[in-house]
Amino acid sequence: MVHILLERSIKLGNQSRVTEFTLLAIGYVSHFKPLIFTIFLIVFLMTVIGNSLIIFLVRLNISLHTPMYFFLSNLSFVELCYTSITIPNILYGTIKGSGAISFVGCFTQVYFFTLCATAECSLLAAMACDRYVAICRPLRYTVIISRRVCAYFAIFAWLSGVINSTVNTLVTSKLNFCGSNSMNRFYCEVQPLIRLSCSDTYISDVLATLSATVFGVSFLLLILMSYSFILRAILKMPSASSRHKTFSTCTSHITVVVLYFGALTFMYLLPSDSSSQWLDLAVSIIYSTMTPMLNPIIYSLRNHQVKEALNNLMRCNY
Repeated sequence: MVHILLERSIKLGNQSRVTEFTLLAIGYVSHFKPLIFTIFLIVFLMTVIGNSLIIFLVRLNISLHTPMYFFLSNLSFVELCYTSITIPNILYGTIKGSGAISFVGCFTQVYFFTLCATAECSLLAAMACDRYVAICRPLRYTVIISRRVCAYFAIFAWLSGVINSTVNTLVTSKLNFCGSNSMNRFYCEVQPLIRLSCSDTYISDVLATLSATVFGVSFLLLILMSYSFILRAILKMPSASSRHKTFSTCTSHITVVVLYFGALTFMYLLPSDSSSQWLDLAVSIIYSTMTPMLNPIIYSLRNHQVKEALNNLMRCNY
Protein backbone atom coordinates (compact mmCIF):
# COMPACT_ATOMS: atom_id res chain seq x y z
CA MET A 1 0.00 0.00 0.00
CA VAL A 2 2.73 2.47 1.01
CA HIS A 3 4.82 1.42 -2.01
CA ILE A 4 1.89 2.08 -4.42
CA LEU A 5 1.11 5.49 -2.89
CA LEU A 6 4.74 6.57 -3.17
CA GLU A 7 4.97 5.46 -6.80
CA ARG A 8 1.84 7.50 -7.58
CA SER A 9 3.40 10.44 -5.76
CA ILE A 10 6.44 10.23 -8.03
CA LYS A 11 4.27 10.25 -11.16
CA LEU A 12 2.08 13.11 -9.95
CA GLY A 13 4.98 15.29 -8.88
CA ASN A 14 8.04 16.37 -10.82
CA GLN A 15 10.16 13.69 -9.15
CA SER A 16 11.85 12.19 -12.24
CA ARG A 17 14.96 14.34 -11.66
CA VAL A 18 15.89 12.34 -8.55
CA THR A 19 15.41 8.58 -8.64
CA GLU A 20 17.58 7.74 -5.65
CA PHE A 21 19.24 9.25 -2.59
CA THR A 22 22.69 8.73 -1.12
CA LEU A 23 23.19 8.02 2.56
CA LEU A 24 26.67 9.45 2.97
CA ALA A 25 27.31 7.95 6.41
CA ILE A 26 27.19 4.43 4.97
CA GLY A 27 29.74 5.40 2.34
CA TYR A 28 32.05 6.88 4.98
CA VAL A 29 32.06 3.81 7.21
CA SER A 30 32.48 1.38 4.29
CA HIS A 31 36.22 2.16 4.53
CA PHE A 32 36.13 0.15 7.78
CA LYS A 33 33.87 -2.50 6.32
CA PRO A 34 34.70 -5.53 8.55
CA LEU A 35 34.57 -3.55 11.81
CA ILE A 36 31.41 -1.56 11.03
CA PHE A 37 29.60 -4.59 9.62
CA THR A 38 30.45 -6.61 12.74
CA ILE A 39 29.32 -3.84 15.11
CA PHE A 40 25.97 -3.31 13.40
CA LEU A 41 25.39 -7.05 13.06
CA ILE A 42 26.00 -7.55 16.81
CA VAL A 43 23.67 -4.63 17.64
CA PHE A 44 21.00 -6.07 15.33
CA LEU A 45 21.23 -9.59 16.78
CA MET A 46 21.25 -8.34 20.39
CA THR A 47 18.21 -6.13 19.70
CA VAL A 48 16.24 -8.90 18.00
CA ILE A 49 17.09 -11.51 20.62
CA GLY A 50 16.60 -9.19 23.63
CA ASN A 51 13.27 -7.71 22.55
CA SER A 52 11.94 -11.05 21.28
CA LEU A 53 12.80 -12.54 24.67
CA ILE A 54 10.88 -9.78 26.48
CA ILE A 55 7.80 -10.40 24.29
CA PHE A 56 8.10 -14.16 24.80
CA LEU A 57 8.46 -13.85 28.59
CA VAL A 58 5.45 -11.54 28.89
CA ARG A 59 3.26 -13.89 26.87
CA LEU A 60 4.51 -17.02 28.64
CA ASN A 61 4.55 -15.91 32.29
CA ILE A 62 1.16 -15.30 33.92
CA SER A 63 2.70 -13.05 36.59
CA LEU A 64 3.67 -10.62 33.81
CA HIS A 65 0.12 -10.33 32.45
CA THR A 66 -0.24 -6.82 33.84
CA PRO A 67 -0.71 -3.42 32.12
CA MET A 68 2.94 -2.40 32.61
CA TYR A 69 4.24 -5.52 30.86
CA PHE A 70 1.55 -5.30 28.19
CA PHE A 71 2.94 -1.87 27.28
CA LEU A 72 6.49 -3.21 27.58
CA SER A 73 5.80 -6.00 25.07
CA ASN A 74 4.36 -3.41 22.65
CA LEU A 75 7.45 -1.26 23.19
CA SER A 76 9.70 -4.25 22.50
CA PHE A 77 7.84 -4.88 19.24
CA VAL A 78 8.40 -1.25 18.26
CA GLU A 79 12.12 -1.68 18.94
CA LEU A 80 12.18 -4.78 16.73
CA CYS A 81 10.59 -2.77 13.93
CA TYR A 82 13.07 0.11 14.41
CA THR A 83 16.10 -2.08 13.85
CA SER A 84 14.47 -4.09 11.05
CA ILE A 85 13.86 -0.82 9.19
CA THR A 86 17.36 0.61 9.51
CA ILE A 87 20.11 -1.92 10.25
CA PRO A 88 19.60 -4.47 7.40
CA ASN A 89 19.95 -1.66 4.85
CA ILE A 90 23.06 -0.38 6.67
CA LEU A 91 24.58 -3.87 6.59
CA TYR A 92 23.77 -4.23 2.88
CA GLY A 93 25.16 -0.78 2.06
CA THR A 94 28.33 -1.47 4.05
CA ILE A 95 28.99 -4.68 2.10
CA LYS A 96 28.19 -2.96 -1.19
CA GLY A 97 30.32 0.06 -0.24
CA SER A 98 27.56 2.47 -1.27
CA GLY A 99 24.79 4.35 0.51
CA ALA A 100 22.53 4.57 -2.53
CA ILE A 101 18.84 3.96 -1.84
CA SER A 102 15.95 4.30 -4.28
CA PHE A 103 13.36 7.09 -3.99
CA VAL A 104 10.59 4.63 -3.09
CA GLY A 105 12.90 2.68 -0.78
CA CYS A 106 13.91 5.85 1.05
CA PHE A 107 10.35 7.05 1.62
CA THR A 108 9.19 3.57 2.61
CA GLN A 109 11.90 3.68 5.27
CA VAL A 110 10.72 7.16 6.31
CA TYR A 111 7.13 5.92 6.60
CA PHE A 112 7.85 3.00 8.91
CA PHE A 113 10.51 4.87 10.90
CA THR A 114 8.12 7.77 11.60
CA LEU A 115 5.39 5.28 12.51
CA CYS A 116 7.64 3.56 15.06
CA ALA A 117 8.92 6.85 16.52
CA THR A 118 5.36 8.10 17.02
CA ALA A 119 4.19 4.81 18.54
CA GLU A 120 7.17 4.74 20.92
CA CYS A 121 6.46 8.25 22.23
CA SER A 122 2.81 7.27 22.82
CA LEU A 123 3.71 4.01 24.57
CA LEU A 124 6.25 5.69 26.86
CA ALA A 125 3.56 8.22 27.82
CA ALA A 126 1.07 5.39 28.46
CA MET A 127 3.62 3.64 30.70
CA ALA A 128 4.08 6.85 32.68
CA CYS A 129 0.31 7.10 33.18
CA ASP A 130 0.28 3.47 34.32
CA ARG A 131 2.97 4.17 36.94
CA TYR A 132 1.11 7.31 38.09
CA VAL A 133 -2.14 5.41 38.70
CA ALA A 134 -0.32 2.46 40.33
CA ILE A 135 1.47 4.72 42.85
CA CYS A 136 -0.89 7.67 43.32
CA ARG A 137 -4.24 5.84 42.95
CA PRO A 138 -3.41 2.26 44.01
CA LEU A 139 -6.90 1.37 45.30
CA ARG A 140 -8.48 2.23 41.95
CA TYR A 141 -5.67 0.87 39.77
CA THR A 142 -7.51 -2.19 38.43
CA VAL A 143 -10.59 -0.07 37.66
CA ILE A 144 -8.76 2.76 35.90
CA ILE A 145 -6.11 0.72 34.07
CA SER A 146 -8.35 -2.09 32.86
CA ARG A 147 -7.69 -4.39 29.91
CA ARG A 148 -9.97 -2.28 27.78
CA VAL A 149 -8.08 0.90 28.68
CA CYS A 150 -4.76 -0.82 27.90
CA ALA A 151 -6.14 -1.86 24.51
CA TYR A 152 -7.27 1.72 23.85
CA PHE A 153 -3.79 3.04 24.72
CA ALA A 154 -2.15 0.52 22.36
CA ILE A 155 -4.62 1.23 19.54
CA PHE A 156 -4.05 4.96 19.96
CA ALA A 157 -0.26 4.50 19.85
CA TRP A 158 -0.28 2.48 16.63
CA LEU A 159 -3.10 4.41 14.95
CA SER A 160 -1.47 7.77 15.70
CA GLY A 161 1.75 6.35 14.27
CA VAL A 162 0.02 5.31 11.05
CA ILE A 163 -1.74 8.67 10.62
CA ASN A 164 1.31 10.79 11.46
CA SER A 165 3.67 8.80 9.24
CA THR A 166 1.21 8.67 6.32
CA VAL A 167 0.62 12.44 6.31
CA ASN A 168 4.28 13.43 6.73
CA THR A 169 5.62 10.86 4.26
CA LEU A 170 3.15 11.63 1.45
CA VAL A 171 3.51 15.42 1.77
CA THR A 172 7.32 15.24 1.84
CA SER A 173 7.43 12.76 -1.08
CA LYS A 174 5.58 15.28 -3.28
CA LEU A 175 8.35 17.88 -2.88
CA ASN A 176 10.67 18.54 -5.80
CA PHE A 177 14.18 17.11 -5.41
CA CYS A 178 16.25 18.56 -8.23
CA GLY A 179 19.57 19.40 -6.54
CA SER A 180 21.70 17.41 -4.15
CA ASN A 181 20.42 13.95 -3.30
CA SER A 182 22.91 13.25 -0.47
CA MET A 183 22.26 13.32 3.27
CA ASN A 184 24.67 12.66 6.12
CA ARG A 185 22.63 9.80 7.57
CA PHE A 186 22.60 6.00 7.90
CA TYR A 187 18.90 5.93 7.05
CA CYS A 188 16.20 8.21 5.60
CA GLU A 189 14.37 10.69 7.84
CA VAL A 190 11.82 13.42 7.13
CA GLN A 191 13.79 16.49 8.19
CA PRO A 192 17.00 15.79 6.20
CA LEU A 193 14.83 15.11 3.13
CA ILE A 194 12.99 18.41 3.55
CA ARG A 195 16.36 20.20 3.59
CA LEU A 196 17.25 18.60 0.24
CA SER A 197 14.13 19.85 -1.53
CA CYS A 198 14.38 22.66 -4.08
CA SER A 199 10.67 23.59 -3.79
CA ASP A 200 8.61 25.41 -1.17
CA THR A 201 8.78 23.33 2.01
CA TYR A 202 6.46 25.45 4.17
CA ILE A 203 3.73 22.81 4.54
CA SER A 204 6.25 20.03 5.19
CA ASP A 205 8.03 22.16 7.80
CA VAL A 206 4.73 22.95 9.54
CA LEU A 207 3.71 19.28 9.58
CA ALA A 208 7.13 18.18 10.88
CA THR A 209 7.01 20.83 13.62
CA LEU A 210 3.43 19.93 14.51
CA SER A 211 4.36 16.25 14.67
CA ALA A 212 7.34 16.95 16.95
CA THR A 213 5.20 19.18 19.17
CA VAL A 214 2.22 16.82 19.53
CA PHE A 215 4.03 13.49 19.76
CA GLY A 216 7.34 14.68 21.20
CA VAL A 217 6.99 17.74 23.40
CA SER A 218 3.43 17.17 24.64
CA PHE A 219 4.04 13.50 25.52
CA LEU A 220 7.30 14.40 27.25
CA LEU A 221 5.46 17.03 29.30
CA LEU A 222 2.82 14.42 30.18
CA ILE A 223 5.57 12.04 31.36
CA LEU A 224 7.26 14.78 33.41
CA MET A 225 3.94 15.79 34.95
CA SER A 226 3.15 12.16 35.85
CA TYR A 227 6.51 11.73 37.55
CA SER A 228 6.17 14.98 39.45
CA PHE A 229 3.01 13.56 41.08
CA ILE A 230 4.74 10.20 41.58
CA LEU A 231 7.72 11.84 43.26
CA ARG A 232 5.46 13.81 45.57
CA ALA A 233 3.57 10.63 46.52
CA ILE A 234 6.82 8.75 47.17
CA LEU A 235 8.21 11.51 49.39
CA LYS A 236 5.09 11.32 51.55
CA MET A 237 5.67 7.64 52.32
CA PRO A 238 6.64 7.03 55.96
CA SER A 239 9.57 4.60 55.63
CA ALA A 240 12.71 4.69 53.50
CA SER A 241 12.25 1.06 52.48
CA SER A 242 8.75 1.69 51.09
CA ARG A 243 10.02 4.76 49.22
CA HIS A 244 12.89 2.76 47.72
CA LYS A 245 10.64 -0.18 46.79
CA THR A 246 8.08 2.07 45.10
CA PHE A 247 10.65 4.13 43.24
CA SER A 248 12.37 0.95 42.00
CA THR A 249 9.23 0.11 39.99
CA CYS A 250 9.82 3.28 37.95
CA THR A 251 13.59 3.23 37.40
CA SER A 252 13.56 1.13 34.23
CA HIS A 253 10.96 3.35 32.58
CA ILE A 254 12.74 6.53 33.68
CA THR A 255 16.03 5.27 32.24
CA VAL A 256 14.43 4.46 28.88
CA VAL A 257 12.63 7.84 28.77
CA VAL A 258 15.87 9.72 29.50
CA LEU A 259 17.75 7.80 26.79
CA TYR A 260 15.08 8.15 24.12
CA PHE A 261 13.68 11.64 24.70
CA GLY A 262 17.12 12.92 25.70
CA ALA A 263 18.58 11.90 22.35
CA LEU A 264 15.56 13.23 20.43
CA THR A 265 15.56 16.57 22.24
CA PHE A 266 19.30 16.98 21.86
CA MET A 267 19.19 16.22 18.13
CA TYR A 268 16.25 18.47 17.22
CA LEU A 269 17.56 21.39 19.26
CA LEU A 270 20.87 21.35 17.41
CA PRO A 271 21.43 24.06 14.77
CA SER A 272 21.22 22.75 11.22
CA ASP A 273 24.67 23.97 10.13
CA SER A 274 27.50 21.79 8.90
CA SER A 275 29.42 21.92 12.18
CA SER A 276 26.69 19.92 13.91
CA GLN A 277 26.21 17.26 11.22
CA TRP A 278 28.50 14.65 12.77
CA LEU A 279 27.02 15.18 16.23
CA ASP A 280 23.55 15.03 14.69
CA LEU A 281 24.48 11.76 13.01
CA ALA A 282 25.85 10.26 16.24
CA VAL A 283 22.72 11.14 18.23
CA SER A 284 20.41 9.75 15.53
CA ILE A 285 22.26 6.43 15.75
CA ILE A 286 21.85 6.39 19.54
CA TYR A 287 18.06 6.67 19.52
CA SER A 288 17.47 4.52 16.44
CA THR A 289 19.81 1.59 17.10
CA MET A 290 21.45 1.77 20.54
CA THR A 291 18.29 2.55 22.53
CA PRO A 292 16.35 -0.42 21.06
CA MET A 293 19.29 -2.67 21.97
CA LEU A 294 19.60 -1.30 25.53
CA ASN A 295 15.88 -1.33 26.42
CA PRO A 296 15.57 -5.09 27.08
CA ILE A 297 18.86 -5.02 29.01
CA ILE A 298 17.58 -2.15 31.17
CA TYR A 299 14.28 -3.87 31.91
CA SER A 300 16.00 -7.21 32.58
CA LEU A 301 18.65 -5.85 34.95
CA ARG A 302 16.49 -3.40 36.88
CA ASN A 303 13.24 -5.37 37.12
CA HIS A 304 13.09 -8.30 39.52
CA GLN A 305 9.90 -9.72 37.95
CA VAL A 306 11.52 -9.98 34.50
CA LYS A 307 14.67 -11.49 36.04
CA GLU A 308 12.57 -14.00 37.97
CA ALA A 309 10.62 -14.98 34.84
CA LEU A 310 13.89 -15.37 32.93
CA ASN A 311 15.40 -17.52 35.71
CA ASN A 312 12.29 -19.72 35.77
CA LEU A 313 12.50 -20.17 32.02
CA MET A 314 16.18 -21.15 32.22
CA ARG A 315 15.50 -23.61 35.04
CA CYS A 316 12.71 -25.23 33.03
CA ASN A 317 15.06 -25.72 30.06
CA TYR A 318 17.56 -27.47 32.26
